[in-house]
Amino acid sequence: MVDLIVLATVVFAFGIVSRRLEGTVLTAPLVFVVAGAVLGPAGLGLVEMGLDDHTVLFLGEIALAIVLFTDAARTNLSTLRQNKALPLRLLGIGMPLTIALGTIIAALLLTDLTVWEAAIVGTVLAPTDAALGQTVVSNPRVPVRVRQALNVEAGLNDGLSVPFLALFLILAGADDGQLPARAWARFALEQVGLGVLVGVGFGLAGGRLVAWASRKGWMTGAFQRLALLALALIAWALADQIGGNGFIAAFVGGLAVGPTAKSAGEQLIRFTDAEGQLLSLSVFFVFGALAIGLIRPLSWEIPLYALLSLTAIRMLPVALSLLRTRLAWVSVLFAGWFGPRGLASIVLGLIVVAEAPHLAGRNHIEMVVASTVLLSVLLHGITSTPLSAAYARRMEGMATDAPEKQGAVDASTRPSSARSLLELAKEASRDAGLEVASNAMIRVTYRSRAVTESHTGEVRS
Repeated sequence: MVDLIVLATVVFAFGIVSRRLEGTVLTAPLVFVVAGAVLGPAGLGLVEMGLDDHTVLFLGEIALAIVLFTDAARTNLSTLRQNKALPLRLLGIGMPLTIALGTIIAALLLTDLTVWEAAIVGTVLAPTDAALGQTVVSNPRVPVRVRQALNVEAGLNDGLSVPFLALFLILAGADDGQLPARAWARFALEQVGLGVLVGVGFGLAGGRLVAWASRKGWMTGAFQRLALLALALIAWALADQIGGNGFIAAFVGGLAVGPTAKSAGEQLIRFTDAEGQLLSLSVFFVFGALAIGLIRPLSWEIPLYALLSLTAIRMLPVALSLLRTRLAWVSVLFAGWFGPRGLASIVLGLIVVAEAPHLAGRNHIEMVVASTVLLSVLLHGITSTPLSAAYARRMEGMATDAPEKQGAVDASTRPSSARSLLELAKEASRDAGLEVASNAMIRVTYRSRAVTESHTGEVRS
């Protein structure tokens, strides 16, 4: 109970000054991590929790599933289809190369780890977290094509990394370090395939049922919101129960819900701006409380690997995956740098602790993951606002036919610019008919109030 009181107090205190801190280097994840470190067992000792506490893992998994679902639900699918090349490259080429390069450098630098334990490190630290770079993915001045590529990448790469993590955990614990290729291939197909099927099935069916009940006047706004979030938890838990990947199911379910439940975008925004953010920030608070105890003492190899994980291990694969896209070098660097490690890496690290408690290199893995996430929270939090502003200025000076600006119409659930209601209505009607135009008008009306309240930025996207 004391832990809950302390966390609630931190939430209340941050809420009091949240407007003043908006747009500064003191991002919400950074503040909550620092608060957890100060108030946790290694600090004042007001919070008592252990890394092996399954409640911590459960909280992290629920938070990640809901964040993935809500991010996906407000992704405009027509825009995504136009911009699919970049996220496909980042996921299909960049992510496997990131895991491979992370594994190689871990094996060379962290010599106390076996090859498979090094692969676990590379896999846990491969997924990115758009929440830590919220200034980037919500900045209207950053080209939509770049923003959406980073957001979709962050939405899918954590789920796609789970089959690799499961494989390496099995190999690390096996006596001979071998696993039949057919067995792993089947497992990977089940993880991805069942996850997608559950997500699509429950997303489409549930979204349409919510839309139908809403039209009939059977649902209140509060329970429409709760019903949609229940879908996220059903998709996540059911996929995991039958052998699929719950995180993939949650993200795909969100993609399926968005077009079916007409007001899903607005309802989910309202959730994410409050309860959803509370869940993810709670995970960062718990992480801060635990991390300080994990990273002492540190050998020089661990902080060096953490720095390489955020730079070379991320940026080189991104650069290779974006070859022949004709993107400017500054865009490639921008996409490479803004691949922060956060919620997904924390949850995957907790999965390692839960699934392989007797792994020989567990302590080293914990220290590397904790160090990398801490460094990412600090560096990406500090640089997100100034670098996104500098990049936006650079993009504004480029021609309108630049690759970054091609095939991208900002018709997301939450617009980030003061485009006129008439313009968005015309675009929507041209692309998908008058019904979508009407929905677009409703969304812009809602979002214009947020823009009026704050011209500088938005909360997590």
